[in-house]
Amino acid sequence: MGLVTTKEMFQKAYFTSVMIDGSQYDFEKNVEITSQVVEYAHEKGVVVEGELGKLAGVEDDVKVDASDAMYTHPDEVQEFVERTGVDSLAIAIGTSHGAFKFKPGQKPQLRFDILEEISRKIPDFPIVLHGASSVSQEYVKIIQENGGELADAIGIPEDMLRRAAKSAVCKINIDSDLRLAMTAGVRQVLAQKPAAFDPREYLKVGRANVKELVEHKIRNVLGSDYKA
Repeated sequence: MGLVTTKEMFQKAYFTSVMIDGSQYDFEKNVEITSQVVEYAHEKGVVVEGELGKLAGVEDDVKVDASDAMYTHPDEVQEFVERTGVDSLAIAIGTSHGAFKFKPGQKPQLRFDILEEISRKIPDFPIVLHGASSVSQEYVKIIQENGGELADAIGIPEDMLRRAAKSAVCKINIDSDLRLAMTAGVRQVLAQKPAAFDPREYLKVGRANVKELVEHKIRNVLGSDYKA
């Protein structure tokens, strides 16, 4: 999100928080852009999440090749936080956008050594993980059995997310899991009832899947139940 877009959004609606991703730029340009957003947002009492390090995968139709992905450098985080004034920081330690986070046969792994080093550099500072869906194989199977093509879809193991949630990480972004849960329900109903055309019928199962998934993530993975 660029500065101009951010200003226009502030003028049209009220937000309590925004996220600015300048990770596609070099360090200095990222600092410059993020600082501008922070300055404008803080004037409005809005908190800002910045990003340092580049995730692979597809986000908002923009594809970042695995070869262009880049772990967050722990030696840069303190300077970035101090110079930009961000309120939280999204880092790259092996998560990625989309449902195909690892290659077949590749062992899913997060760089907890980088996370620990960052936590030492900026103690008690809110850390964020993007691209942290686990890609439930249950829903992948349902989608595959009902006409979908998601072979080799692999996500972040939930035990790794639980470990991250117990550290300095205060926010974990999960999107693909919700899409998979909804899609599995819709495909299942339409496959079983080819004549179905009422969205209230086929979306009902998808919504139930999403509700069940979110409850599971909150209670068993993120440990955020009963927390604001």
